[in-house]
Amino acid sequence: MSGSDRYEPASFPEPDPEYSPVKRPTSPLHLLRKLAAPLVVLLGLAIKFGAFTLKFFGIFLAVGGYALIWGWRFAVGFVALILVHELGHYFEARRQGLKPGLPVFIPFLGAYVAIKNAPFDPWRNALVSIAGPVVGGLGACAAFGLGHALDSRLLLALAYAGFFLNLINLLPVGFLDGGHIWRSYQILRHGGGRATPAVARRYGWFVAASYAAVAAGLAVGMFGAHVPQDRL
Repeated sequence: MSGSDRYEPASFPEPDPEYSPVKRPTSPLHLLRKLAAPLVVLLGLAIKFGAFTLKFFGIFLAVGGYALIWGWRFAVGFVALILVHELGHYFEARRQGLKPGLPVFIPFLGAYVAIKNAPFDPWRNALVSIAGPVVGGLGACAAFGLGHALDSRLLLALAYAGFFLNLINLLPVGFLDGGHIWRSYQILRHGGGRATPAVARRYGWFVAASYAAVAAGLAVGMFGAHVPQDRL
């Protein structure tokens, strides 16, 4: 083979180790510019429609946040169970003649229903507080029944999460439903509130019995809906 016929492999430039086909923000300012358009849209909606915008989009933000951890199907079901819980508070407050706001969702923290200009009444406060876990537990029961009927481990897992969520809310701690129920019970059992002392004490025992029954029902529901890890 002559020198003119000698094969020489083509030479290619070395790849740049810093190159990436994914365009990532190069600085916090660059990231802010990319987010500017959707932020402006959200701000415009908030100005136009007020607090309702935050309540409405809070649901979708919550779904998106939970979906990052457990997947979108579980996220939608989990947020729906939170909504059922909050609607229990909402409708009981309406039944009591109060003026509750729509449920507001806070991603990764839950949701709440605000009641404005309501004078404190321990009996009414106990009923509104316990309505959330009661209705939320019924929602978890519905998921549990559908899970067995359809042989769906996803629905059973949602039922377990729903029972657990409502049981945690019954802990007699601070801002949780159980904390509100406990404070109302303490006042009622000492004869406080708008009713006469004798009636208030009867109300107190009713609140305590209801609290124990709901907590026990939720615990039994958790036990029944538990999906062993080797089946997931």
